[in-house]
Amino acid sequence: MRCLQPRRSAGPVCQPPGLLTVVLCLWAGLASGSETGTRPTQLERVKVSADGRGFVLVPSGRSFVPWGFNYDHDAKGQLLEDYWHTDWDRVVGDFREIKALGANVVRIHLQVARFLEAPDRPNKENIERLKRLFQLAEELGLYLDVTGLGCYHRQDIPAWYDALDEEARWAVQAFFWETIAQAGAGHPAVFCYDLMNEPVVPVDKRKAGDWLVDAALGGKYFVQRITLDPRGRARKDIARAWVDRLATAIRKHDTDALITVGLLPGTKERADAWSGFVPSELIPPLDFIATHIYPESEKLDVSLQILSHFSVGRPVVVEEVFPLRCNTQELKGFLRASRQYASGWIGFYWGVPPDELRQSKELAAQITAAWLELFQELAPEFRQP
Repeated sequence: MRCLQPRRSAGPVCQPPGLLTVVLCLWAGLASGSETGTRPTQLERVKVSADGRGFVLVPSGRSFVPWGFNYDHDAKGQLLEDYWHTDWDRVVGDFREIKALGANVVRIHLQVARFLEAPDRPNKENIERLKRLFQLAEELGLYLDVTGLGCYHRQDIPAWYDALDEEARWAVQAFFWETIAQAGAGHPAVFCYDLMNEPVVPVDKRKAGDWLVDAALGGKYFVQRITLDPRGRARKDIARAWVDRLATAIRKHDTDALITVGLLPGTKERADAWSGFVPSELIPPLDFIATHIYPESEKLDVSLQILSHFSVGRPVVVEEVFPLRCNTQELKGFLRASRQYASGWIGFYWGVPPDELRQSKELAAQITAAWLELFQELAPEFRQP
């Protein structure tokens, strides 16, 4: 689901400030190194609570409930790295709107092609831009769910990357995460590192280079295989070995930020039906479990049963949720009922605020507007433990 809308207007015309005011404001922003012209918010680190059921802020010990948005692409389908160099002001504006809507977490999606120029050479320009995004988030009081290893646009994937065998590909993926963790180490705005969006372990052998699951959504590939040949290994063992490899790479450089992986929902019988990832087998090294649930109309009980399989003694974050298969009232009911299992929820924001969306007659725009209004309505309720 995506919404194709023009960018927001510049807003009402204001009387220009005096020259002295402009100079002082610019000087203050430059002197502080600020992205927003304001002092950074004093963000505390997010940790798993002692009882393993939720999150707390350190050192205050206050409860923290992730409530936020996937900022995976804009209204035109462009990925963040497609425009964060040429249109940085838009990123700043979108993050301000995300904050104004009541969010405290933003999930960003980093592409392999944008951060690795070669198997052992990072893209320094994009690493610096990522650090700038960390600074922006901190100033606005937002935490980042940093999801990596994206290959969402097939045309952007380097040929050398798809040609690798399993061992070489895992080595490159570990190097990717070492690179990202070095950039995020010590930064309080990093809530977590999500190893990959919706990885799967295939049941049978696949052909060489067949890493993407052929089910593009809006021209994007959100599901990847982590091996092409199980070679007699149990799916859960492959999944655990892969998670161990990447978590170890992260912990070389960042011992504070939490680690998770964005899992497919599975079925009402078992969590690993589609992915091969068994949640209970992943704790540790994962600090919490993240899954993606899109409730189906008149089958909310099934969605809750699916969610229950991910509750394995660590916090559960519904990392993707949206009224894709149900209406907003049904989604409200699901969200409230899901609190018996989940400790955080992340929906979607594609850069267009609800008041602009309401001006469109497109169904997708109306659905997205209703979702954002529901998000605002529930924010005070859900951000409480």
